[in-house]
Amino acid sequence: MIGSLFKGFDVVIGEVALALGPLLAVFLFFQFFMLKLPRRQVIKIVKGFAMTFVGLSLFLQGVFIGFMPLGESMGMSIGALTYNWILIPIGFLLGFAVIMAEPSVRVLITEVDKVSSGHINGKVLFYTICTGVAFAVALSMIRILCGISIWYFVVPGYLAALVLMRFASDEFVSIAFDAGGAATGPMTVTFILSMAVGAAKQLEGRDPLLDGFGMVSMVALAPILSILALGFLYGRKQKTHE
Repeated sequence: MIGSLFKGFDVVIGEVALALGPLLAVFLFFQFFMLKLPRRQVIKIVKGFAMTFVGLSLFLQGVFIGFMPLGESMGMSIGALTYNWILIPIGFLLGFAVIMAEPSVRVLITEVDKVSSGHINGKVLFYTICTGVAFAVALSMIRILCGISIWYFVVPGYLAALVLMRFASDEFVSIAFDAGGAATGPMTVTFILSMAVGAAKQLEGRDPLLDGFGMVSMVALAPILSILALGFLYGRKQKTHE
């Protein structure tokens, strides 16, 4: 049984090494010619690379043998129910929960909190992203159930983002578009996308290629809209205090 858990693990290790190797090489190059960091700090950084290598390898292996099959099985099981509308609230809850566990979102919030010196509340920003993505996943499930084209969501969404950009400050605009990329990290893509594809496979008259995919683009759009709306509210609050 343990052997089946690590099936294909050598391929995953090779891919992670290929991804992290250039980063380590760049760091060593700059350390040798420019940075000249103390030996103790270099050892800490190298240990960090080693921990990242091990953690990322195990995470990706878990994704391939656990997350993706589980998400697809859940989608197919719920899609086969007579009350398959339950995909909508389940999608909302899973969208919220997955973003709470998304490492890239955590890093983004930490950096924003640090750079803004607490001016932009990290917790408010974090739950804004979680709520936005939760609604996006719920809308994706509605789209799959009803067979609605993704154009009816993406085009109005980006038009709304362009309008909101005029009313939000430059900081929130920058954070919003970075948050869109951060939200579409490994947790979201591997689990929620698999679930959407599984549901589309099970529902009569739905094409997994046409209806199952496209969810990631909606998830990427959700933080942009929610953070721009938050920036608009921040701006109004500042004006009232002035």
